[in-house]
Amino acid sequence: MDANFFQHAREFLPILLQGAVVTVEVTVLAFVLSSLLGLALALMKLSPARTLSWGASGVINVIRGLPIIVQLFYIYFVLPDAGIHLTAFQAGVIGLGIAYSAYQAENFRAGIEAVDPGQREAAQAMGMYGNTLVMMLKDSSLVSTITVAEMTRAGQLIASSTFQNMTVYTLVALLYLLMSLPLVFGLRRLERRLGAGRKKP
Repeated sequence: MDANFFQHAREFLPILLQGAVVTVEVTVLAFVLSSLLGLALALMKLSPARTLSWGASGVINVIRGLPIIVQLFYIYFVLPDAGIHLTAFQAGVIGLGIAYSAYQAENFRAGIEAVDPGQREAAQAMGMYGNTLVMMLKDSSLVSTITVAEMTRAGQLIASSTFQNMTVYTLVALLYLLMSLPLVFGLRRLERRLGAGRKKP
């Protein structure tokens, strides 16, 4: 490791931590949006009305069939041509929210269908929601492609001006781990506790 790593780390960390705050903001807001949209799609998919059910399935398949980066580019670069102007942050939140709404729809559908069988299935559903949140945290780095000043974007700007690629991207990777690993372990413990509760008489 570069002898100046820690010196550079002290210099770069404040900027990266500002980006980390934006990362968390994007993740939380997109998670809320994806949950609301996902719940609506799940209820439509479970509807006895075929038009609603097929419509929801079609929307889910389209969303899952498009790369997230394409959805972000479309929202940020194409919608202005239709008179819809969004900031990069807004486009990032909406793009991630829509992209993950398809996965959330399946999570909600599985959770709703598992209500009767009991707590073990509820624990599995909780695990799926948790996995979605962790994946969204990591995929929030994609909003850097539309200039949102989150952590990856901050790292790119620092690296391009200082050429300290190893230091910068090592710090970025460590910060992502510091944010995601506690979520992973915490959700696993919660899932185990819910699963254990099922075994009690």
